[in-house]
Amino acid sequence: MSVVVVGLNHRTVPLDLLERMTVSDAHLPKALGDLCSRDEIGEAVVLSTCNRTEVYAVVERFHPAYQDIRNFLSEMAYLPPEAFSDHLYTHYDDEAVNHLFSVAAGLDSAVLGESEILGQVKSAWELAQSEQAAGPSLNMLFRHALEVGKRARTETAIARHITSVAQAAVAMATERLGSLAGTRILVLGAGDMARGMVASLADLAAAHEADPPELLVANRTWAKAEELAASVGGRAVHVDDVPTILSDVDLLLTSTGASSIMFEEADLAPAIGARRERPLLIVDIAVPRDIDPAVGELDGVTLLDMDDLRVFAEAGLRQRRGEVSAVDHIVRDELDRYLSISTAREVAPLVAGMRDRAEGIRVAELERYRAKLDGLGDREREAVEALTKGILAKLLHDPTVRLKDAAGTPRGERLAESLRTLFDL
Repeated sequence: MSVVVVGLNHRTVPLDLLERMTVSDAHLPKALGDLCSRDEIGEAVVLSTCNRTEVYAVVERFHPAYQDIRNFLSEMAYLPPEAFSDHLYTHYDDEAVNHLFSVAAGLDSAVLGESEILGQVKSAWELAQSEQAAGPSLNMLFRHALEVGKRARTETAIARHITSVAQAAVAMATERLGSLAGTRILVLGAGDMARGMVASLADLAAAHEADPPELLVANRTWAKAEELAASVGGRAVHVDDVPTILSDVDLLLTSTGASSIMFEEADLAPAIGARRERPLLIVDIAVPRDIDPAVGELDGVTLLDMDDLRVFAEAGLRQRRGEVSAVDHIVRDELDRYLSISTAREVAPLVAGMRDRAEGIRVAELERYRAKLDGLGDREREAVEALTKGILAKLLHDPTVRLKDAAGTPRGERLAESLRTLFDL
């Protein structure tokens, strides 16, 4: 059995294709069931965020399993495989482990060292556990990945400054507007990303006590909008009122979990036309996008999305680029530790089987000679027992040590196969 990851991310595909490949939270349980029903896949975790869609799987055979995962992605996105196959990346065994560790550490994110990805990795794993899609192999792998992510953020400065997509979105908006003082801001959404943007806005509002921005929150679930708005002294508004409210808003920040565009150009054009050349900045970091890209063509509107955010984040990367080598070292160190633990775990059943087989032979031989040993006293019987056990332990010591030392290497595979054959394991 091997671990593979097949996926695509913000570096390998354009945004319009990435959003087609996104798996919504509502569809994740069905997706996991679909994957695990396929012949070549034993365990599965799906990690789908604004930056990536990846399938981690424990498989019997690589090529048939790759075909299974590619077909799953095709059916999920209603796209023919040739529409995205060239954009897929695939990692196998050690490389798959290294990739997940790098993802958890924030090295593979649009915003280097982002904090959200660690929670997203944890949530993806926990859902796979609850759906009984993750078993012993992926449980061990993802548990270790979370340790890597925490260690990277504790032992290096990778998580300092702007370290989340939500923070970056607010910072990008602030840079475009020059200041948020006295502005009217509407946040569309109440999930983790929206909450992160609201928290960042609250921090900025505290810095503009004389003229703080006014904050509005809209969400499809009214109670969530009220709760989030109240947490920062803002005001909740109904989603249906968003087109009207935009006539008097300076900044729209949006990140919902909708599976398709929430507002088309025709929905927003009347309110935007009523602004009389007053500029409107929209930052849409949802994947799939919440706002029709055509809205960006309307007069007075600047529409920024995840592609723009990546450019912005790359420009500010220099502050933390020096930490990458330190995090890389942690990832390599933890990869070695994980492989050591993993190979020892793989060898353990074979060693136990070999010892059980030998012990069975020892006990059977003593039983065969029981009549000849009946005349022995208790001390002599104990001596025979100790003698036979000692001989067995010495005979098995060197094969056990050599097998453990060679675990995870081609030589180790040859030794393991020889032991299986010799001891009929």
